[in-house]
Amino acid sequence: MFITMIFVFIAGYAIIALEHPLKVNKSATALLLAITMWLLFALGGEQMLLNTANYTEYLTSNPAGNFPDWLSHHALLGHLGEISEILFFLLGAMTIVELIDSHEGFRIITDKIKTTNKVKLLWVISLITFFLSSVLDNLTTAIVMVALLRKIIGDKKERWFYAGMVIIAANSGGAFSPIGDVTTIMLWIGGHVTTVNIILKTFIPSALSMIIPLALLSVTMKGNILKSGKTSFTHENSTTPFERNLVFFLGIGLLLFVPVFKTLTNLPPYMGILLGLGLLWVVTEVMHKSKNDDYRPMVTVAGVIRRVDTPSILFFLGILLAVAALQSAGHLELLAGTLDKKIGNLYMINIIIGMLSAVVDNVPLVAGAIGMYQNVFPPDHYFWEMLAYCAGTGGSILIIGSAAGVAVMGMEKIDFIWYLKKVSLWALIGYLAGSIAFWAMNLLLFNS
Repeated sequence: MFITMIFVFIAGYAIIALEHPLKVNKSATALLLAITMWLLFALGGEQMLLNTANYTEYLTSNPAGNFPDWLSHHALLGHLGEISEILFFLLGAMTIVELIDSHEGFRIITDKIKTTNKVKLLWVISLITFFLSSVLDNLTTAIVMVALLRKIIGDKKERWFYAGMVIIAANSGGAFSPIGDVTTIMLWIGGHVTTVNIILKTFIPSALSMIIPLALLSVTMKGNILKSGKTSFTHENSTTPFERNLVFFLGIGLLLFVPVFKTLTNLPPYMGILLGLGLLWVVTEVMHKSKNDDYRPMVTVAGVIRRVDTPSILFFLGILLAVAALQSAGHLELLAGTLDKKIGNLYMINIIIGMLSAVVDNVPLVAGAIGMYQNVFPPDHYFWEMLAYCAGTGGSILIIGSAAGVAVMGMEKIDFIWYLKKVSLWALIGYLAGSIAFWAMNLLLFNS
């Protein structure tokens, strides 16, 4: 069963990667893969644990040697508890962002952009995306910024260059923030990185991974853009400026408060995000209590939560459970030993993980790395910070390598080959430059 689990995981992963041509939603595949992996583990029995570190844990927690009880009440529930922290955090954060969007809060940013110069606009869009992604998340930021580009740029092919830069900037901005990318969230919630340390060590590499492609793309652009004629978002029942400002600043403030909440209380981050969601829920309910019944569901949590991307949350559940099965059965321990023996250098291991994230989803890659090294490196070890950088920014190399890229590809119908020809090389150069910068900073400044 040990070998069978590997083949099943690879097959499931291939189906997930081929989601679009196969027309099978990746969330469905991930859920089936998770259940199949744990079923195979259960059928394999305790024999599968004999040569792993998990066998000692199994004997300690189950003196009677009851494998089914250990599997269901210890291994599976333990992983599910850790995964649930991530899922509840994502659910809360995504609902807050949807609530801001439903109040047209992002107009506070988008309506300020007036320039028509191609190069200036490229820098403005990229910088806004970079910093907005660090506060929200790269997927949501990419969606918002592409919606903005449609209001500003009329020519589709011209807009593609900006959309390509949005992908790079969103992934770079999400990599240095503990709440900017789902993989960084995983490391942060798992206690492998802390807020100040991850920002301190990865901000410059993340910024370089955006600035270098941005500078290279700027050289190819001249003149002014062709305006699309749409300068702001419109809505049949537009919110008032007061409502828009209140929800935007309160929502962003509550998102920023989550790391502070964790530091002050030592409670897990999902408690902080749910606190923020509860407060914003009460505020919007009171604010719209006099509105008619048709309009209220559009601007309160009870209605907005229906628009949250639930399939993505189920995808994370499935893929993380599948990786957890590999971890419990000892596959990741074996892989870690192979990487250490064949490569050894932790910087190169992370660079390889980042390159792989351009081809496959970075969520299971980081989940696998956590499973391989969580008992090897302490919190705030440079391996975890570089993992956050590499997994977050490496996905920009191909348009299918990140959630932000897939979303932009779907919205703008960007051709895979076009992105490969026009953007991938610059993204790769930026990624490697940031990796080298992290390496140099860690050796020269942090002496690690």
